[in-house]
Amino acid sequence: MSFRDNLQHLRATRNMTQEQLAMLLGVSRQSVTKWEAEKSYPEMDKLLKMCQIFECSLDDLVQGDLTGRSPDPAAATVPSGPPTDVCGYDEHQRMMAWKVPTGIAAILVGIAVGLFFEGAVDLAPAGARDGLFVIIILAGILGGLAFLVPAGMEHAAFQRAHPYVEDFYTDDDRAVARKSFSAGLIGGIALIFVGIGFLLVLGEDRALENAALFFLMFFIALGVWNIVHYSMLFVRTNVAEYNKSVGEDLELEEILDMQIEEARREQLLRQKQKNKKLGPCAPPS
Repeated sequence: MSFRDNLQHLRATRNMTQEQLAMLLGVSRQSVTKWEAEKSYPEMDKLLKMCQIFECSLDDLVQGDLTGRSPDPAAATVPSGPPTDVCGYDEHQRMMAWKVPTGIAAILVGIAVGLFFEGAVDLAPAGARDGLFVIIILAGILGGLAFLVPAGMEHAAFQRAHPYVEDFYTDDDRAVARKSFSAGLIGGIALIFVGIGFLLVLGEDRALENAALFFLMFFIALGVWNIVHYSMLFVRTNVAEYNKSVGEDLELEEILDMQIEEARREQLLRQKQKNKKLGPCAPPS
């Protein structure tokens, strides 16, 4: 029995289209089509990932006969109908839309708290009244990095695992994201204006100057969180832009090793070469 027959049977038992399998493997649909037409063969890492997806051994998948294996009722299947998110793209992007703005807001809140306590406490006999301010600022930066660094690493890992995602969002999904972004943008700007209002009202009294700066930065932090969060939720629905950005981040060797159609590979290579020419260190053409 051929690998092609096994693959087609396993897809059918999971109610999985070529597009959905391609997303799980991080390749294009054309790659799966070529495999099933026996025009090309998947690389070892893709074969191993298929073994995990279909819960079979490598020998059975490549050389065995899995067409007689009855479907496992407990096995996860893909719902029929329009394209669905089978690689966790939406969940990943929603996670990013929480961690990134939270990291940025944590840094701004640290600045706000630092401004509130600036000059309030001596940390040394010599009167180091700015010491507490510096400590609080550094704590805020560390708190922000605790969100931003893991988020960046998780996003890079997701991009490597899924360099190509089929667009599964509907027009209604995009409309909802667009409305949420508009509301979030207006709400974020309104929060920033509230902070400016506190500064104008409290800033006239020098005794309340620190409190005025605290409320200014605090509401700026809330506003920035709102704007960044809903912006990222809106941008996530542009799957084509995600695919493009992944291609820009990939190295040449990774592009050459990807199981994608030749037209897209050539497009990515041209785009990579163009970006290199536009770099600040590139010699003039």
